Amino acid sequence: MNKRIRFVLAAAGTACALAFAGPTLQQQNEVLLNQLQQVHGLSDAQMKKIRAIFARSGFIGQGNPAISTHPLTPEQCRAARARLPAPTDTQAFERICHGPNMAPLYDPATGGVENAHACIDEYEFPDVPCEYPVVWVRAREAAEICEAMGKRLCDAHEWEGACEGRLLAPDYGFDLARGVPANVAVARMRDAHNHAHAADKRWSYGPEYKRGICATGSQKTPGCPGGGWNACGSNTYPTASFPDCHSPLGVYDLNGNAAEHMNLPLDESQMASRGSRELGVTEMKGSWFIFDTYRAHEDWCRWRAPFWHGTRVMDPNSHENYHLGFRCCETLP
Repeated sequence: MNKRIRFVLAAAGTACALAFAGPTLQQQNEVLLNQLQQVHGLSDAQMKKIRAIFARSGFIGQGNPAISTHPLTPEQCRAARARLPAPTDTQAFERICHGPNMAPLYDPATGGVENAHACIDEYEFPDVPCEYPVVWVRAREAAEICEAMGKRLCDAHEWEGACEGRLLAPDYGFDLARGVPANVAVARMRDAHNHAHAADKRWSYGPEYKRGICATGSQKTPGCPGGGWNACGSNTYPTASFPDCHSPLGVYDLNGNAAEHMNLPLDESQMASRGSRELGVTEMKGSWFIFDTYRAHEDWCRWRAPFWHGTRVMDPNSHENYHLGFRCCETLP
């Protein structure tokens, strides 16, 4: 075999290997960000800010594409959703929330959607049905991305209200946080809150925990330890793959798929829902994509977690991992 033939065959083999290797994180993110701009009508200036946040991280995206093994494809999700009846509340939600893929937050016991003062993303970020959620994002980065989109990170009580199906008044117990370190404050507030709601547990889909209702049947990467970019794939489902996994307010995947960053204020001045940009501490909400086989903790709607990997939300070293994402809220005028 002459040198030219060997060179051609080697080049062809390299091209095939690259083709089968799949996209890099940067290539995957480029597709994601273009879709984000198109679906949400974002300006070039907004996208410049979001692209800078992604670039600064080097990890934000839909997981390490070299090792992530998703149990369902976006195409399979879209085909299944196409067979379902069209939602009847889409136009009303868009009119109230002034944009696509958001659901009004309100208490049905005191009025209808017209009484909403805030909206929450219907789907985990990028808030596009049948796309994989974005993970490997720090709480600070999540807050910055939400702000770039003209939204904000949700307060914990808003996420809890979206999950249970009724937005109640904030009940953080700020008096328990005065004059003590953040970890002590969170423990006191958490214990009081969880005790108050222990008797009325419910999940986004109903009053009893059920397997198979939400995106909780995936598997960890073999050999995955507690975390690690090169060891743990983000083996999530496309958002909204499970049509029954939604709350009474029409918000999907609050249980299962990716866990989610929220803002837990330790003082009224740290409430994002009241306009603060001096946010509180990190609160990780919901369960994640292997919860049917490994229930690591409670995950009912109003359950508040311990101060795991706890920092201030805007700490540049706030927590990130392979199954932790976010969604945004928006205060209505």
